Amino acid sequence: MFTIKEQYEIEIEVKKSTFISHLVTICNFESLYIELKKIHPKANHIVWAKRYLNEYNQVVENCSDDGEPKGTSGPPILNVMRGFELIECGLLVVRYFGGIKLGTGGLVRAYGSSAKEVIANAKLVEYVKKEKLDFFTIYSICDRFEHFIKKEGLEIIKKEYLADGVEWSLRLSEVEKSKFLDFATSYKRGVFKLLVEQ
Repeated sequence: MFTIKEQYEIEIEVKKSTFISHLVTICNFESLYIELKKIHPKANHIVWAKRYLNEYNQVVENCSDDGEPKGTSGPPILNVMRGFELIECGLLVVRYFGGIKLGTGGLVRAYGSSAKEVIANAKLVEYVKKEKLDFFTIYSICDRFEHFIKKEGLEIIKKEYLADGVEWSLRLSEVEKSKFLDFATSYKRGVFKLLVEQ
C-alpha cells in the first residue's frame, strides 16, 4: 500500500469542461473540501473519494458523485485509488462544465483520467502503519525531547503546555516507537510518563 506526505493538484480539460484534481492526506481532506467550496463557488461539482484505515486496521472507502449521474464520477476515482493501492488519502475533483455534455461513459473516463493524472504527478511513499503515543514531560527536560523528536524526524500531533509540564502526542511506526521509548524511559517516572500505559 502507498500514501502521500503532501498535497498535489493538476488540471485537465475534456471537451471544454475543466477538471481540477487534488490529492490530499486524509487528515487534511475535510479542511480542503471546505476550502474548495469557498474557492470554487461557481463549480458545477466537487466529486471525491477517500480510503483510510480504521482502528481495526480495516480499509474504509467512501465516495460522492456530488450531483453527477450516479456512479459516473466518485466510483471511477475510487477505482483508480484502489488500482494504485492508495491509503490514508483522499482525491477531490472540481468540475467546471464547458457546455458540451460528456455522457455517462465520457464522465467515467474524464474523472478516471483526472484521478490518474494527479496520482501520476504525486510522489507516492510506502505506507507504514503508525499509532498515537501520548506522554507527559516536565518543563526542565522539554528541550531534550524537542531535540530528539526533531533529530529523528518524528511526527508531533499535539503539544499542550500545562501548569506543571507538557502533554505530547506523537504518531509513530513500530520502529520509531521502540527508539523513542528507549530514549524516553531513561528518565525517571514523574519527569516523563506515558499517559496510556503501553
